[in-house]
Amino acid sequence: MHVPVLLDETLEYLRVRTDGVYLDTTAGLGGHTSAIAQALTTGTVIAADRDAESLEKARANTMAFSQRIRFLQARFSELPDAVKCEGIGKVDGLLADLGVSRYQLTEPERGFSLQWDGPLDMRMDRSQGTTAALLVNSTAEKALADLIYQLGEERRARQIARAIVRARPVRSTAHLARIVESAARRTGRLHPATQTFMALRMAVNEEQEELDSLLQALPDLVASGGRVVIITFMSLEDRKVKQRFQQLARDGRAQILTKHVVKPEDREIQGNPASRSSKLRALEMN
Repeated sequence: MHVPVLLDETLEYLRVRTDGVYLDTTAGLGGHTSAIAQALTTGTVIAADRDAESLEKARANTMAFSQRIRFLQARFSELPDAVKCEGIGKVDGLLADLGVSRYQLTEPERGFSLQWDGPLDMRMDRSQGTTAALLVNSTAEKALADLIYQLGEERRARQIARAIVRARPVRSTAHLARIVESAARRTGRLHPATQTFMALRMAVNEEQEELDSLLQALPDLVASGGRVVIITFMSLEDRKVKQRFQQLARDGRAQILTKHVVKPEDREIQGNPASRSSKLRALEMN
């Protein structure tokens, strides 16, 4: 069962109006979308996601509120134009949950997980873009090491990149996991390849560039008095969100609502361990 992260806190900071228009930029399996739609009467929630397969699952999971939801396939950088094409100006609230959907992680053929063998894909939109296989098999060793270090915050990036290049061609997720494990010993509970897989996923989907686009577009997407809630799971992304919120506040374009980052309570972590590293920040546009 899909459990949306920090749901109560999200709804509290969004301050959902029954007649408002809301944009869930990461619909995933529809958990947050469904909760927002449930709070509406005449309002609308736009459920956007770059992954067409996730959108279909979200559509099925939110049938009870279908009259209040519009579905939209778009990446962050496409949202300003896509929302306008829907005949909507600025929205009253925007949500972005930057965690990867459990559905994506647990489907071997999507290539996100090192727990099951599958093709090295990792594309959130399988209709376009470069696969992880092309990335690991064609990127120069130094560039690959830089990618793993910068995006995965992996200190053993050089030795991992060297091992990958020596083992080419890398054939599957399990093959890549074994290569990384041979080059980097396990030091805790996490598999040694966890950060490498995360870095590749982020590179394949241009996640940092897409997040930058979303953060820059906030004044164009959200109306005065409207609220923005962003949930991150990585320090790299949280820093970007924090710095952009601070910039908007300094420029007099918004007020930060979360003086300190909001984290899940112990009872949520116990019921949904995946929420452990989540952090929520919110602001209101002037």
